Amino acid sequence: MLDILDALVVESTRSPVALARIVGVTGSSPRTVGSALMVTAAGDVIGSLSSGCVEAAVIAVAADVIATGEPSFERFGGSDIDPLAVGLTCGGEIEVLVERVDDPAVLVDLRDRIAARTPCALVTTIAVPTSRTVLCAGDTGEPDPLWNRVDRDSRAMLAVGRSGLVGGSDINGGEEAAGCRPTVFVQSFAVAPRMILAGANDFVRALGDTARSLGYDVAVVDARATFASPQRFPGVDVVVDWPDRYLRAEHAAGRLDARTVVAVMTHDDKFDVPTIQAALTIDRFAFVGAMGSRRTHADRWSRLIDAGVATEDLARLHSPMGLDLDAHTPEETAVSIVAQIIAERSGASAQPLSTLDGPIHR
Repeated sequence: MLDILDALVVESTRSPVALARIVGVTGSSPRTVGSALMVTAAGDVIGSLSSGCVEAAVIAVAADVIATGEPSFERFGGSDIDPLAVGLTCGGEIEVLVERVDDPAVLVDLRDRIAARTPCALVTTIAVPTSRTVLCAGDTGEPDPLWNRVDRDSRAMLAVGRSGLVGGSDINGGEEAAGCRPTVFVQSFAVAPRMILAGANDFVRALGDTARSLGYDVAVVDARATFASPQRFPGVDVVVDWPDRYLRAEHAAGRLDARTVVAVMTHDDKFDVPTIQAALTIDRFAFVGAMGSRRTHADRWSRLIDAGVATEDLARLHSPMGLDLDAHTPEETAVSIVAQIIAERSGASAQPLSTLDGPIHR
């Protein structure tokens, strides 16, 4: 959508336009979630949703949306069964939201925040009437009641730089069911958060795989080239370097932020202590954890104090990291660690829902 945002602001100031965005993708698709196309009242088209196989149908829908003001939710699938049907030749399926834009105020706000490099998300209701708002990382104000029922889910999407549908009422543009949260499309404009894994072992591999599925940009860092090889850790960045030196260099380059997670899993004091010291002192990252036994933790704690790490900084260290799941395998351990990271990020209790009162989604 970034490629048409300026034109969208300008054209919607002159007259109502239709904005079509991909809000869901299943299987193969030529474009990703968030890809956008704009149709003006004069029929001019800017942007693209596919390689041309659905554009004509979307433009026809856009004309009705401009005329009526009512949004439309369309699905386009593979056309193998019916060669005359509108669909994707690649065999996938896309879901498209087409909405009228006749007030660019929210989009101007979005453009300004993106220009200021502020992580933010454009949140749009699917049901009639269309409503939009911009949520930003770090916002603390209370939202309008409409967004108050979906803002936490939306912020969770923004936290990991993902876009998609959240909420849960009528997705076909009808009136919202009583008592239900609205279905909204969250389009995030933020890079994925970083997860830096110090070490190169099976537990690191499992945690990296799990973190990637949650939207993290994962880097595995170890000074031992024998262990840190791309073949052992497919799908993540593999860096041969001392982890503490890598952390300081990435921070100096501006590639780490308050969403960054650092997990130390080397089981070697010459790596562990300098890396934890760097992670706790160069910035306030979202999560700093270290794996190991309680005996290892106690010994490491003493070494960190001897290295000059302040007590208030040590209080932010999660060690031994992970929740009490009696995890044994690398995959089980990864689940216990990411569960703790999610709970810390949202301020949740990590207690069983069956033992708690109140709403499941705050």
